[in-house]
Amino acid sequence: MTRTWFITGANRGLGKAFTRAALEQGGRVVATARDPHDMAEIAEDRLTVLPLDVRDRRRVIDTVDRAFELSGSIDVIVNNAGYGLVGALEELDEERIRNQMNTNFFGALWVSQAAIPHLRKQGSGHIVQISTVGAVGSMPLFGMYNASKWALEGFSASLADELRPFGIAVTMAQLGGFDTDWAKSSMRFAEPLLAYDELRTSILGMRNYPDPAAPPPEVDYESEWTEAAPEVAAAELLSLVEMPNPPVRKIIGPGAHQMVAMALDQRRLDYATDTQFSWPS
Repeated sequence: MTRTWFITGANRGLGKAFTRAALEQGGRVVATARDPHDMAEIAEDRLTVLPLDVRDRRRVIDTVDRAFELSGSIDVIVNNAGYGLVGALEELDEERIRNQMNTNFFGALWVSQAAIPHLRKQGSGHIVQISTVGAVGSMPLFGMYNASKWALEGFSASLADELRPFGIAVTMAQLGGFDTDWAKSSMRFAEPLLAYDELRTSILGMRNYPDPAAPPPEVDYESEWTEAAPEVAAAELLSLVEMPNPPVRKIIGPGAHQMVAMALDQRRLDYATDTQFSWPS
């Protein structure tokens, strides 16, 4: 089946890997990026690149409408645009918090909302929300990133039930770590407070947050964990959309299943302190 895709944040990392994989499979792609020039290296007639800042709801609606107008129909919507934010809650200012939620949560919400009328009209489609194992558990210093993905999953789970009668699937792709710019140039950091130096050291291995403008530190790959290439996630995404009855939640990536299991086990332990609660067997 030749599919038409709509992919946000397609200019780097996972988004670019998803775009390349869809094209290599013979599909057509409408890819969005804040700067379309970043997509110039992919020369393909079946690729349409549209500028889009997903934080702007009016622009999102216009861009999604334009994508359906150009394509006639779209089979897969991939809400990939997003970035990581690191900082203890006390360290984060309002601007950083709002930008995180506006991109990771509201961006996916606006795209989903804009696409739904078109998908209902065509009676088919698959919305894939690029989530994370961090939407199942949590980690100190990543609270607002976790919150943005927990919020994403909250509306997406309900959306799956709302759209199923119309022949539209919704899947939350819970990704583990991949070797992308997410933890490098795409990462944003809070203003550090001395009180959290020890926590930063235990979580990040450094007493301060790194300077985003500085070159990345050298890594000893013989002793450090090496993350999977984004092409691994792209291959799993292609397999996901091939499924006749795709799941609402799909864990993707090496080590991701163990991370989800650990997070759910911690939740089980938390609930076990309530003598009136019994975890379903």
